[in-house]
Amino acid sequence: MSESKNIFQYTVNDIDGKAVSLERYKGKVLLIVNTASKCGFTPQLDAMEKLYEEYKDQGFKILAFPSNDFGGQEPLEGAELKQFCMIKYEAQYPIFDKIHVKGKDAAPVFQFLSKKELNGKLNSVPKWNFHKYLIDKDGKVVDYFYTITSPTSKKIKRKIEALLAEN
Repeated sequence: MSESKNIFQYTVNDIDGKAVSLERYKGKVLLIVNTASKCGFTPQLDAMEKLYEEYKDQGFKILAFPSNDFGGQEPLEGAELKQFCMIKYEAQYPIFDKIHVKGKDAAPVFQFLSKKELNGKLNSVPKWNFHKYLIDKDGKVVDYFYTITSPTSKKIKRKIEALLAEN
């Protein structure tokens, strides 16, 4: 697998519209999640915060990407979206600008995450909000989890712990 097949080659905008190179997360285990504020799975934002709190001091980050691609369930924008996540759910992990996560308009980072030809590992296009991708310290896609899998599930925690234990 070529070195270019990692997440660090992408730059995205944070919730305030500032460009962020994902290279800043080199050496961290990442859980990348497409989120929405008006979804039946929105309470997972609380579980995401609990997971982040549990592992953040060990080199773990959650990256949240709001998306309106499923049922128009992310009507909020910018400051309103940031306030919703940070005040209602006390999110301490990075929240990025609202993007498309599927289809021809999918953001390049989500094209990478969802296409084996780009990431070298798996095909998994989000089918709904709160689809999760697990990324190792080298920026490589390791696994994915469907919407119904809670961020605090034993399955996700075991995989995170294994990746954190790797040198």
